[in-house]
Amino acid sequence: MDSNFVMFLGKQTIETALLVAAPILLTCVVVGVVVTLFQAVTSIRDMSLTVVPKLMAVAFVALLFGNWMLGVLLKFTTEIFGHIQNIG
Repeated sequence: MDSNFVMFLGKQTIETALLVAAPILLTCVVVGVVVTLFQAVTSIRDMSLTVVPKLMAVAFVALLFGNWMLGVLLKFTTEIFGHIQNIG
């Protein structure tokens, strides 16, 4: 195992992590901005108003994209185990 392979493996790991986390993170950002704008317009300062919509949106996105996320993670895991098998 040389340094190029380690760099490739690190790059693939980071790309996979970002790819899997992107739908949930983007949903949190969008819902957070919308709720913040709503709070600024209506002058409502309730903390549960920020948490509950985010949790509901994240749950919906996890149900919607969960199968795809699991597929990406399984593909990455099988590739890693294939590389381990080739090394050993």
